[in-house]
Amino acid sequence: MGWMKDETGLEKRAANYVALTPLSHLARANRIFTDRTALVDRGTRRSYAELHARTSRLASALAARGVTPGDVVAAVLPNTAPHVEAHWGVPACGAVLNSINIRLDIGTISYILDHGEAKVVLVDTQFLGVVEEAMKVQEAEDLPLVVEVPDEEAGYHASGRHLTYEQLLAEGDPEFDWIMPVDEWESLALNYTSGTTGRPKGVVYHHRGAYLITMGTPISWRMTLYPSYLTIVPLFHCNNWCHVWTMPAVGGTTVCCRDITAKAIYDAIADEGVTHFGGAPIVLNMLVNAKEADRRAFEHVVEVFTAGAPPAPATLAAIETMGFNITQVYGLTETYGPATECTFKDEEWGALTGEDRAAVKARQGVPMPNMDHITVMDAETMEQVPMDGAALGEIMMRGNSVMKGYYKNPRATNEAFRGGYFHSGDIAKQHPDTYVQIADRAKDIIISGGENVSSVEVEGVLMHHPAVLLSAVVAKQDEKWGEVPCAFLELKEGASVTEEEIIAFARQRLAGFKTPKHVVFTELPKTSTGKIQKFELRKAAAEL
Repeated sequence: MGWMKDETGLEKRAANYVALTPLSHLARANRIFTDRTALVDRGTRRSYAELHARTSRLASALAARGVTPGDVVAAVLPNTAPHVEAHWGVPACGAVLNSINIRLDIGTISYILDHGEAKVVLVDTQFLGVVEEAMKVQEAEDLPLVVEVPDEEAGYHASGRHLTYEQLLAEGDPEFDWIMPVDEWESLALNYTSGTTGRPKGVVYHHRGAYLITMGTPISWRMTLYPSYLTIVPLFHCNNWCHVWTMPAVGGTTVCCRDITAKAIYDAIADEGVTHFGGAPIVLNMLVNAKEADRRAFEHVVEVFTAGAPPAPATLAAIETMGFNITQVYGLTETYGPATECTFKDEEWGALTGEDRAAVKARQGVPMPNMDHITVMDAETMEQVPMDGAALGEIMMRGNSVMKGYYKNPRATNEAFRGGYFHSGDIAKQHPDTYVQIADRAKDIIISGGENVSSVEVEGVLMHHPAVLLSAVVAKQDEKWGEVPCAFLELKEGASVTEEEIIAFARQRLAGFKTPKHVVFTELPKTSTGKIQKFELRKAAAEL
């Protein structure tokens, strides 16, 4: 096992064993990069000393308000400075951060607040009405304290109905002694994912996993000291792929982007010298197709992590001539964001162009440095499939940056970890060089603009329409969003309804990105046992 014959006196102790946590990055940056710019949000610029002080104030104020270690603090915030500060301040008081998708509907937000048992919820004024309505239908008797986060620059002024974020910080102590984890397995964040069912599952991150991905990311992303990072990936999505926790380790600047537009991205690159950002292929398309008036010239190469769906060959060919180097990554909420990278092999692929180059760059690739083993197996036997670029299996993952499990759901956790690996649910093939390539997403998941949409959830909503007998929802390719939901409906005899009416019906009950963009009325193809044949519908959707 690697133990020496006599290990007397060689045990762990305070001097040689400290729990790994990303909080240590900001504590270190406060000492080493004190006056360097840590955070930029439009007209706001904060040094590492200022970010550390505000983080301490937030942690102190939350603790004084009764938040204790292990409690959950929720956030319904866009990519703004307060959301970045919450990523530090909430765990600095020992609490667990639950960043909630700002695009979710009232019912789902209510469920998440109940299930996570949030003590406090930080809410941007733009989304205050939705959260207030969600709280009205919560089952919990003790509702969370609402802290309103106005954004004057964006035109969202304080409502006057709640304690504001700056008022909360004013209650805090900038010298607050952070409550650091004693055990690196302590919980850091709670993120909800729809997965393959409509009911969200709470994915729990530990300090160790988050720390290690912040070590692996700079290696994979070719980062040196002082990068400038643009927050395109939502901070509610895998905690921004853990990138905001990475930046202080390398003295980087986090540049916030509240509204994702081509102009905002080009301005950030030109004005703030942005060197890195992540995003779905829709972002790449946005940049390629930007109006001339929105474009800005820049001299350096911008490194881009893209995930969600492989970028189209035409998009990749265009954007790589514009000063962007694209790296395909792959992961899930359960893996803290990216777990694999398509490390580009210059000696083999450097001369490739067009479709051939796009094909190799679209592979999901190999494990990032912080992961142990990622491969493709037969999901039933847990045997490795042939690495021949043809045999199909399920992507299996093992490593330190895999979730602790699903909150309050041991059955789902045990199933996900069956056989000693995390079961991704994604079907893939593996090439002889071990590079993984997804052949088909888990059958019922639609990836729209980087967001997972459960077809089961959408189908359930559509079945509530009085005219609908049967419903099936599949992915339809979309130039802008990558994929969008396409609904196939079999109506009750004598019933009549229009596509517009169905879409409006769904929109009242679902987040916008989950609402079908196309509706087809037809008799649904079924097997002899009555199971709907979705593969036939996927073919039909592709021809629409």
